[in-house]
Amino acid sequence: MINDTDFVTAFIGLGSNLDQPAEQLVTARQTIAALPNIEETGFSSLYRNPPMGPQDQPDYVNAVMAIKTSLPAIDLLHQLQAVEQSQGRVRTGERWGARTLDLDLLLYGDRQIEVPDLTVPHIGIAERAFVLYPLYEIAPDLSIPGFGKLTNLIAKCPKNDLHRLP
Repeated sequence: MINDTDFVTAFIGLGSNLDQPAEQLVTARQTIAALPNIEETGFSSLYRNPPMGPQDQPDYVNAVMAIKTSLPAIDLLHQLQAVEQSQGRVRTGERWGARTLDLDLLLYGDRQIEVPDLTVPHIGIAERAFVLYPLYEIAPDLSIPGFGKLTNLIAKCPKNDLHRLP
């Protein structure tokens, strides 16, 4: 168990649309929770939604995971990238293409971070229903640095084709 004085609460977005997406997310959740210096504190339902980019690919399954961690943000990012790779993620440079697993560091405490490999809060967080609704499910009172209350963002972001899976 991580000591409360030594941790940051972080939120991770999980997404997949290849090779049994729901199972990819379950496996990623278990893998992340088992990493050193990480403790899971919440996990949303799974949500299905159409792809953001090219439409000639399968629908995505998305979720959000809350963790406590003592890892610096960049180290956490590298751990998440290793999990992606272990589940067959191949980075082709194509934006918004099909993938076995996509893990995004959405929030890292109340910090705003902008370094070459990492921007937190995650770019686009305020407009993406597949992030906001699962995030709201596990942290309804959250305030997002630079954007304000999650409830206000939800009010401006319709669900459209986002569907919670049973």
